[in-house]
Formats: sequence, structure tokens, C-alpha cells
Amino acid sequence: MLHVTGAGSGRTCDGISRRDFLQAGALGAVGLTLTDLMAAKAQGKVADGHDDRSVIMIFNLGAPSQLDTWDPKPEAPVEIRGPFKAVQTNAPGIQISEIFPRMAQHADKYSLVRSCYHTAAAVHDTGHQMMQTGRLFTGGINSPHAGCALAYLRGRKSDLPPHVILPEPMGRTGGNLPHGQDAGFLGKAYDPFVLMADPSQPNFQVPDLLPPPQIGEVRLDRRRRLREIVDQTVKSFEASNSAELLDENFQAAFRLMTSTQAREAFDLSREPQEVRERYGMTRFGQCCLLARRLIEAGVRFVTINTFITVFDEITWDIHGSKPFTSIEGMRDIVAPMYDQGYTALLEDLAARGLLESTLVCNLAEFGRTPRVNPAGGRDHWPQCWTVYFAGGGVQGGRVVGRSDPIGAVPAERPVEPAEVVATIYHSLGLDLETTLPGPQQRPFPLVDTGKHEIKELF
Repeated sequence: MLHVTGAGSGRTCDGISRRDFLQAGALGAVGLTLTDLMAAKAQGKVADGHDDRSVIMIFNLGAPSQLDTWDPKPEAPVEIRGPFKAVQTNAPGIQISEIFPRMAQHADKYSLVRSCYHTAAAVHDTGHQMMQTGRLFTGGINSPHAGCALAYLRGRKSDLPPHVILPEPMGRTGGNLPHGQDAGFLGKAYDPFVLMADPSQPNFQVPDLLPPPQIGEVRLDRRRRLREIVDQTVKSFEASNSAELLDENFQAAFRLMTSTQAREAFDLSREPQEVRERYGMTRFGQCCLLARRLIEAGVRFVTINTFITVFDEITWDIHGSKPFTSIEGMRDIVAPMYDQGYTALLEDLAARGLLESTLVCNLAEFGRTPRVNPAGGRDHWPQCWTVYFAGGGVQGGRVVGRSDPIGAVPAERPVEPAEVVATIYHSLGLDLETTLPGPQQRPFPLVDTGKHEIKELF
């Protein structure tokens, strides 16, 4: 999370910012130069007509069962198909589970990918890594979240941060591994801004927006003096009088704290009560509404974690016994909350003319076992699951890929996590061959070589 910044930014005649200068100094320890850094950023230019594109990533932490949600198998035996019926949507030939009645009426806006899979360990954390960064973390190298890579390549376009996580980062999910929700090897300068608050609460406030009374002018003066020290240190490295190197990231927290634009974007009280209720007065519903407000205000990428952990709360993690969730718990609590918040978001974006320029992607770390377990739930299954996309150039009402008759493996058009992340970058207009300044002079293209977007969606 950003902590110390202020207003203003500056660049040399070569377009080099002080953040670039300082980061290049840090990267020098791993063999990279300022030239390498700027060459990488030059590759981040976007395709024509894509500069206004944004992303809302809804990450369904806990992993929904494909068979009980968006890939039902009504002809399979009951121990496979589960307790829910399949219903026809408003898109010809597409059926989903009856537990999402609102989504059934909006299938013309989104397209399903029913053949996602990975071959890593069947633990939540590995799936989190791959689905948000395109890579499994190995050798102590953590790859950046797609939103952080976008922040590095394109920066901010308003007083607000380029990437925001709602309501907070992923917590404990059993693997004790990184989840892939930070900037990784790009460094903390490109970490997301994290809300760390529940927007559905009556006393909802954003801790980092304004200096609370207990901070006072003394602490703000210390921050200003620290900035002056850094200014003087950096100036000692300047090669010419024309090089006014200012660290934009160092300014970001102070800018956020003092920005009227930021305060208004995070202020849900500015929304009519009927709008808030349309999204649902749940944590997820209000996060969806807040995401819409942030996109309108100029945030490039918003990540919504549907849940924070899989333990001791009702989530998608339907093992069937405590501390996990039952299928009935998903039906009665999770599905209604999700159905309401997600469809309200699509409706609102479409009504405001924002859906075409905003990719809404709904991801998960894996699927669920085809056969219901003895506890009446389903266990981890990375061999096949469903993700889906709306807006951002995606054509709605489509199904890409197909699972086998019991939803166990892809039967047609298998899709890997790197292709999902490539689809996000493609929607944003970024060249998939763009390389990031990784450690040990190792090239880090945005996605693994040979991986492409899911072309059938566009």
C-alpha cells in the first residue's frame, strides 16, 4: 500500500521520471540499467483505441464448483450433477445453474470459458498465482499481478492509484504461499492500493484518504522533510541541470490524502440509496459498486476479492464440512449475494456507457471434483473449471471450450492460466511480447512465450 507521497511529477527531456531513476538504481544490483528500464516501458504502448480501457477483476477466492454454477451437467447421474437444476439463459443454447436467476437474464453480456485447467498442485495459493500473474512462482521469483504490470507500463491517469484491491488482499488459504496480488519483482513502488475496509458497513471510511486527527501537522511536516532529504539525495546523481528527476510514486500517498477527486470516488454516500440496495448491502455488492465508481474516476484496474479466506466463513470452498462450506451454504448465502452484485455491476456499466471500455473478468483458482464427496460437498480439482468475461471488447453470449460429460477435463479448446491473463492484456491493448525488468537479466514477457489471448472471445 502507498504511504508517502505528494502532488506533482516531473520528467527529463528524455521522459525519465525520478521513480525510473530510483528503480533503476535498485535494479542495478541484479544487472539491469536505466536503459533497460526505459526500453521495457517503451514497449508498453497500447493499441489504438485502447488507451481508455480498464479492468475489473472479480476473483472468486475459494473456487466455485463448475458443475453447480456455470457448467451444469443435467444429464449426468445425481452424484455428478449435484442438487441444482440447469436453466436456460437469455443467450441461445447457454444453460447455467438455477442458483443464479439474475445471471441467466444477462448471459448476452458475458461469455463463458468452460475449459480452463492447470497442472500445478491442487492448493488455492498456486491457482491464485497463475490466474493473476500468468505464472507459477518458482526460484524465489514472484511475478507481478496483471494490475501491477499495467500500473508499471501505463501509470496513473488521475489522483487515484492505477490499481486498487477491494476490500483487502487475499488472506490465509492453507498453502502459506504468495497469492500473486502485489507487484512482485517490479518492486513495492507498483504495489496496489488496498482498501482495508468493508464498504458495506455504516461507518465505512478509507483509512489512507485523509490524515486522521491523531496524525496532526507534526507527522505531515516529518513527511515533507523526508521528501526534501530524498530530493537532495537524488539531485546529487543528476547528470545535467535540465534533469529534474521527481519520484511520482513518492508523491502518491500525499496526493491521495489531499485529493477531492479521491475522496469523492470512495464516498459511497454520494450514491442514491436505491442504487446501493440494487447492488446489495453486502461486502461484495458494495465492492462492486465502489469498483464502478473507481473506474469512472480514472482507476485503471480494480481487483475484487469475493472472499478473503476459506476458513470459518461461508465461501465458494464447498468441501461440505466445517471449517468449510456446504453446497447448501453456497446456494443460500453465496449465490444470492454474488448474483445480485455482479449483475448490478454489468447493468450499471452498460447503462453508463462504460461496459465496452471496461473488461469484467471473473476468475477462480481451480474447479471442484466431478463427484460429490461423502460430506455432500466437492473437493479441489484443477483439471477443469469455468471463468468468464464481459465488456472490454468481449462479445457476449458465447461459450468457449467444452468439458467432458462429467465436467472433469477439457474436451475441447483447453485454456491455461497464461491465456486468461493474456486475454486481459489483449483487452487493454498491450503487446503480449512486452518485457518487464526482471531479476538476473532474465526476460519477462507479459505472458509466457507462445501464449495468446482467447481469440474466440473477441
